[in-house]
Amino acid sequence: MAERQPDLENNGPAGDWSSGRPPRQPIFNLPAVVTWATFAMWFIHVARAYVLTQDQNIFVLIHGAFIPIRYESVSLFTDPAAFWTPVTYSLLHANFAHLIVNTLWLIAFGAVVARRIGTQRFVIFWILSAMASAGLYFLFHKESGAPMIGASGVISALMGAAARFAFPRHGGFNRLNAHRLPYQTLQETLANRTVITYVVIWFAINAIAAFGLLGGPGPDAQIAWEAHVGGFLFGFFVFRFFDVGPHFKPAA
Repeated sequence: MAERQPDLENNGPAGDWSSGRPPRQPIFNLPAVVTWATFAMWFIHVARAYVLTQDQNIFVLIHGAFIPIRYESVSLFTDPAAFWTPVTYSLLHANFAHLIVNTLWLIAFGAVVARRIGTQRFVIFWILSAMASAGLYFLFHKESGAPMIGASGVISALMGAAARFAFPRHGGFNRLNAHRLPYQTLQETLANRTVITYVVIWFAINAIAAFGLLGGPGPDAQIAWEAHVGGFLFGFFVFRFFDVGPHFKPAA
């Protein structure tokens, strides 16, 4: 049985404190899978912005973005893009502002989750959370022909997953050691004031977005709040099946 690490509960980073000074926390210390995901998003967007022609860019959107109406009478034989677009849309972005914001959130929460569950589980989590996000979005926009793009749904899932272990009961968030904290049951999570505040603020922001009080990622874009909620709920409730942390508590 793993023992609780008091230094982590109190937000102190693990390491040698004998010198009287806390060990340094490197700014860029990302798991490889997060680095590669970030690189993929930036490579694709730079190519779309500076290399592809307008027609080629439209082709990428049609065959890479999630478009709900294509599932109204879908056939994988006539429209094979329907098979992969519930995932590939998460690697496309509307503009550099959209990409930069998602990159920052990915670094903040993706690194924590990746350190806890490892590369293979992280990739599977990305794929399934992208599908869950697209799924809830589809329920609200079945007849929409507008393409949905962006990693926000996946990042929301990562944020939902982090809510189950990354926030100590006494408050605070340490990005380098949060992955070592105990997994919290639903009852423990709901009793954690830090998590409750975090979740309330997260849903409040998305509620504001749902009523159109926030601008989208582009002049002609809208925030796909349904995808955000779908992702967050997936991460919050399904993460326990991915968790391999030292304090994992399996289902009763």
